[in-house]
Amino acid sequence: MQSILDGLVKAFELLIQGDPQVVRITLLSLQVSGLATLISLMLGMPLGTLLALTRFPTRRFWISLVNTGMALPPVVVGLMVSIFLWRSGPLGFMRLIYTPWAMVIAQILIAFPVCAGLTLTALQQLDPRLQTQLLGLGASRLQMVLELWKEARLPLMAALIAAFGSVISEVGASMMVGGNLLNETRVLTTAIVLETSKGMFSMAIALSIILLLIAFLVNFALTTLQQRRR
Repeated sequence: MQSILDGLVKAFELLIQGDPQVVRITLLSLQVSGLATLISLMLGMPLGTLLALTRFPTRRFWISLVNTGMALPPVVVGLMVSIFLWRSGPLGFMRLIYTPWAMVIAQILIAFPVCAGLTLTALQQLDPRLQTQLLGLGASRLQMVLELWKEARLPLMAALIAAFGSVISEVGASMMVGGNLLNETRVLTTAIVLETSKGMFSMAIALSIILLLIAFLVNFALTTLQQRRR
């Protein structure tokens, strides 16, 4: 209990004092996870839309693959990305291992199936006659898709929230491909693991509180935007 109280006090002190190291770690966490979420949304929404609106022979296979990806363990993602980005790997010449970009790639692979799968589900819940009606009124294919996205904007915003939540809190993949390097790839989750391994529980709890606060504030802002659009 004392460790928790010490962690609360430590978190309050870090927030009030604006500790440079904590600020740097926090900003990197937001940059990596924010960019990964944005790219995942840009890739996942078109794929989810394609799977929802079109019919082709291997459609069920791809849907199953996307659904499987939604439950993909982050450590498995980290292992695969490490193999490809390692100096002796197929993409080793890019020298991305142990950089923030490697962490972004890993987090995209985690969040992308979430965006695609939830987009697919959101569009499948719409009245199928709406698509026919829009095309009958002379809408182009692109205009129809945009209108369907607008109609499903609430669950699509939920997909964004879920995707961000899945990457801002993950630690396995970030640790494996980023290396937890001070001032380079250390984010809040990996810093928490480090402090815990050192026995600095008050610091770990303080960083955990900051992480939870950031996750809450970001999700609160997205939820507020989602509910206002109702």
